[in-house]
Amino acid sequence: MQQYRMYIDGRWVESLSGEWFESSNPYTGLPWARIPRGNGADVDCAVAAAARTLQDPAWRGLTASGRGELLRRLGDALADRADFLAGIEVRDNGKLYAEMRAQTHYLRQWYYYYGGLADKIEGAVIPTDKAGHFNYTRHEPVGVVAAIIPWNSPLLLASWKLAPALAAGNTVVFKPSEYTSASLLEFARIVERVGFPPGVLNVVTGFGAEVGAPLVEHPQVAKVAFTGSDQTGRQIYQAAARGMKRVTMELGGKSPNIVFADARQDNAVKGVISGIFAASGQTCVAGSRLLVQRAIHDEFVDKLLAFARHARLGDPMSPDTQVGPVTNLPQLEKILGYIDIARAEGADCLLGGGRPDTPGLEQGWFVEPTIFAGVHNRMRIAREEVFGPVLSIIPFEDEEEAVAIANDSPYGLAAGIWTEDLRRALTLPDRLEAGTVWVNTYRTMSYLTPFGGFKQSGLGKESGQDSLREYLKVKSVWLSTTEDVPDPFVIR
Repeated sequence: MQQYRMYIDGRWVESLSGEWFESSNPYTGLPWARIPRGNGADVDCAVAAAARTLQDPAWRGLTASGRGELLRRLGDALADRADFLAGIEVRDNGKLYAEMRAQTHYLRQWYYYYGGLADKIEGAVIPTDKAGHFNYTRHEPVGVVAAIIPWNSPLLLASWKLAPALAAGNTVVFKPSEYTSASLLEFARIVERVGFPPGVLNVVTGFGAEVGAPLVEHPQVAKVAFTGSDQTGRQIYQAAARGMKRVTMELGGKSPNIVFADARQDNAVKGVISGIFAASGQTCVAGSRLLVQRAIHDEFVDKLLAFARHARLGDPMSPDTQVGPVTNLPQLEKILGYIDIARAEGADCLLGGGRPDTPGLEQGWFVEPTIFAGVHNRMRIAREEVFGPVLSIIPFEDEEEAVAIANDSPYGLAAGIWTEDLRRALTLPDRLEAGTVWVNTYRTMSYLTPFGGFKQSGLGKESGQDSLREYLKVKSVWLSTTEDVPDPFVIR
């Protein structure tokens, strides 16, 4: 069994407690790696290292162009190891190799992009109404960043945080999910080889209560960047507020995928399938609520079922597999529990609804692609995030009802629209309460474009130039150009 160590202050170390836990392969259900079980003492070491490095001339004295050069070199190094990293991700989280390989080959773009932005961080000279004074602003790193990432796409979501944080001059302490720590530790080896100063990146592995909580609450942490559930996000937000820490949070979703009668149905079917069954539904933007206009409801559902029932479950490393396992056993049990809830609420299960009986999949954590009809928007299956391959179909009459149903949710992460009506394609996104709206596509993302949700789906933005601002603080500097100091008792 492979054994990993944590990465703190440029050194590979075991946990101070000497304890370990196992990471399992979702396809086989068997453990394959041992991960250090960190605690608050390990967090103290990592944060202290990050805080020291923040003041170290090796990092603080590096020019912005120098930071950019390191980030671009990291991008090159990631490209060389992309296939290896994809294999580690699959072994740890069970997602399809084809998807993980696409992600790991795309990672470099975040480091190229923010490497190019590093020396474009500019303040301003401000014309002031105060005679005899010169005023300018500068943008500075916020400090030590605590980055907490989930298990569904560890390296992608880590890069959304790390690339802008380092471009801005911060240092980072990562806490990966206890279910998927291996790929980030392998990533840290690449960072080490590229030549970043020790302490710029630190990785502490372990459980939320033992590592995540002390990391968020640490007095030397200035910002928390978190991706995960809204329940955990609220706890982190409250803890961060006690220390007046900045936060970026990308939380859950219950995204509507809206199909109008004028849509190209074949394209819409593919978009719906991609939105919910790709990644086994384990994506925050999963289009888990399918809104279909009544005029085409039955016809569209028939086409959807015909397409979905042939989805191939199997080994996520195989190019023939279309749906892999879910990442961990608790999540499997949660998904199956929601399927039971949907049935109890009166929803009609048209497809799936349990674990597959396919030979060879007995030990893996698989859930069949599941489709429910007869759903209305007050049901729990339509309001709560399942985070699995479970789709709820809700009919609507017209555009007004579609908007009302779509927005009737505590979440506001994403939405999809399928229509050939140009007016609707241009105006409907303005009415949807979602941070990202796709029209005639779904799950399209780029390092160039800000991503983040409204309402209970989070705070702040990741990717794009907006993300860089999340890791900077603005300082205003005043210089007097007068020879004489004015009356100290008069505020000017």
